[in-house]
Amino acid sequence: MLLLLGCKKKEEPKDSTFVVAFGSCNMSQEPNPFWDDILAENPDVWIWGGDIVYADTDDIDRLRTIYAQQDTVKGYAELKAEVPIIGTWDDHDFGVNDGGSEFAVKAESQQVFLDFMGVPKDSERRNQEGVYTSHDYETPNGKVKILILDTRYFRSELVKDEDPNRRYQPNTTEDATVLGAAQWEWLQNELDHSDAEFNLIVSSIQFLSGEHGFETWGNFPKEVEKLEKMIVDSNAKGVMILSGDRHISEFSKKQLPGMSYPLVDFTSSGLTHSYFSYSGEPNKYRVGEVVSSKSYGTISLNLKNKEVDFKIMGDDGEVLQELKQTY
Repeated sequence: MLLLLGCKKKEEPKDSTFVVAFGSCNMSQEPNPFWDDILAENPDVWIWGGDIVYADTDDIDRLRTIYAQQDTVKGYAELKAEVPIIGTWDDHDFGVNDGGSEFAVKAESQQVFLDFMGVPKDSERRNQEGVYTSHDYETPNGKVKILILDTRYFRSELVKDEDPNRRYQPNTTEDATVLGAAQWEWLQNELDHSDAEFNLIVSSIQFLSGEHGFETWGNFPKEVEKLEKMIVDSNAKGVMILSGDRHISEFSKKQLPGMSYPLVDFTSSGLTHSYFSYSGEPNKYRVGEVVSSKSYGTISLNLKNKEVDFKIMGDDGEVLQELKQTY
């Protein structure tokens, strides 16, 4: 699927770098100190990583009203006027905390989400189940593909953990799923046929960090294995994962057998509120330190040199942490 939402607002990149800005966990009623900083980055696209708003409701009219409040935020409106906006949802804008396929009004919630994202009424996304989609961006030095996953609409039941320090334990049943059959088929087709220099997979929940006992792909280990194998077998170039949800920001990196570069999972969360009482949690793939203050993320993709600069950003252009990777 080729969607270039709002690309007419931006000129073709004048050099070999394509800049992505992204973030998650945003309350419209709380101050977001970053919109002016994000706009100053002059990104080629802004990606919502989920929890755009905190609705937690099955009242569709209320959900629509809460989304509308976000559109009245001055800084966001200014960004939206200049930069293409794409992204996915997570549980709180989906409608229920830690929710999945069991949510009764998920189809109605999807339509409200698509309204907020400015998706045309005649788009095929209006008729499919789930908000997943892909966006291709042409540059003078090659293509960037952004694959937006839906980790809510089809996700199987989470299994409660009796350990008081953990919320969930792995669901190892044979048919347990994160993406569902149709989305898996779509994703494989997108990766197998991608001619992009970089392929960014947007997952609202963390992929590589799976030991903390909260929501993560790690709660569905067979699905983790499936995605890792799919990425390797596809031979798609420059695959990386962007995630949110956790109210912390961190870099995770894993070397997959058969890949010439490591898989990076860049978690950026949250924009208006963070895990300020964070005191540590396991993640064997973590690179550097956890950032538990408010932040957003930038990814500078150098298509000529195949180099990527990942940055966790604070207010007023402060770089809180940085990771560089060659592809």
